[in-house]
Amino acid sequence: MSSPSHASDAPIRDRAALVETIAEGEKPRSDWRIGTEHEKFGFRLDDLRPPTFDGDRGIEALLDGLRRFEWEPVQEHGRTVALIRAGASITLEPAGQLELSGAPLETIHETCREVGTHLLEVKTVADELRLGFLGMGFQPKWARADMPWMPKGRYGIMRAYMPKVGDLGLDMMTRTCTVQVNLDYATEADMVKKFRVSLALQPIATALFADSPFTEGKPNGYLSYRSHIWTDTDADRTGMLDFVFEDGFGYERYVDYLLDVPMYFTCRDGIYHDAAGQSFRDFMDGRLPVLPGALPTLRDWSDHMTTAFPEVRLKKYLEMRGADGGPWNRICALPAFWVGLLYDDAALDAAWDLVKDFTLAERHTLRDGVTRHALGLPFRRGHVRDLAIEALKISVAGLRRRACHNEHGVDETRFLEPLIEVAEAGETPAERKLALFNGEWKGDIDRVFREFAY
Repeated sequence: MSSPSHASDAPIRDRAALVETIAEGEKPRSDWRIGTEHEKFGFRLDDLRPPTFDGDRGIEALLDGLRRFEWEPVQEHGRTVALIRAGASITLEPAGQLELSGAPLETIHETCREVGTHLLEVKTVADELRLGFLGMGFQPKWARADMPWMPKGRYGIMRAYMPKVGDLGLDMMTRTCTVQVNLDYATEADMVKKFRVSLALQPIATALFADSPFTEGKPNGYLSYRSHIWTDTDADRTGMLDFVFEDGFGYERYVDYLLDVPMYFTCRDGIYHDAAGQSFRDFMDGRLPVLPGALPTLRDWSDHMTTAFPEVRLKKYLEMRGADGGPWNRICALPAFWVGLLYDDAALDAAWDLVKDFTLAERHTLRDGVTRHALGLPFRRGHVRDLAIEALKISVAGLRRRACHNEHGVDETRFLEPLIEVAEAGETPAERKLALFNGEWKGDIDRVFREFAY
């Protein structure tokens, strides 16, 4: 989730201005960049509980400690709730999950250096506070009631609204972590093709990255419970966006979708006003109940765009949202997977050929089925594993043609190795943890914090 927008306070003239904000994302290939985001669970080393915001060992203390590395604070009501540095930011999810939103970078090599630097900086400060961090898709031990809440205005509004529209929204807020990558497009037609390919293949990413098999210390029956949670969070703002595959899809159709997504809030002078369930269309007409007569600004629109949570999200770039959080090598693997598929024309064509005849029913079967079965989900005459292997082959070829080498002459395909190993073995990270839990760990979930922390 996002911090307050840095968009302009210029008033919105009409619907065309909303379409224009997305069209402004168009970039020539030479300017395409890679923005990687990942979240992780903090825990206290002595009792494994998630740290609160306040206190000598709290999340704010961690943020303040990170300022030694030239991060600048972002404050809300006098409290440090985020950090910014050189195009990147560190923000907080509702229960204190720590998120790095990386700077837009040219290569996966740069992305991985950025992630590695961040994790080292976090560990340096966390060690002093006797804290650790874990990359998984769902909090493996603690119940919803055990999770703290961060003092951010938007989260208070969402916390009150979520139970009205789904049973698992509060779990999404407090007990999930993901890794995402944000990628560019050249034209509206390029955006449409990339949107369709990435949306159809998002369940494949979910399967490859599945790593959330535990709830409150026990197996939960899923391999990606994080992904399942989105199916019962808020149907108005989640899902597979079937209209993306319809003739005529483009910027305008996506704007119409966003206008129909109920609002959460509007922010004025640093104060969040509860507009949960209200209509941005009414806002455009000056009829927003919480602010009668007020008209929206581009900042309001930018904030509203962040409150839709489909499997792929369009802003001024495309966000791939289907993967569970994980360790450093899988954080690097996600951008490699999607860059290989989407940033090379031949790979994009091959990926489209792979998915173009998927029916609506098949797309939904994939999305819903991988939460439990991941690579083992039957599909047509094979399994999702077969699709994953084929998608990885396409991605490898795309990265090879990109020919982005590090100082040792190694190209970006090296970052796909963890995913290739998962696909060839047919065993997800979740299944490996379940085997440890049922075997060597003898049902002791605490072992996951000791053996898989960063």
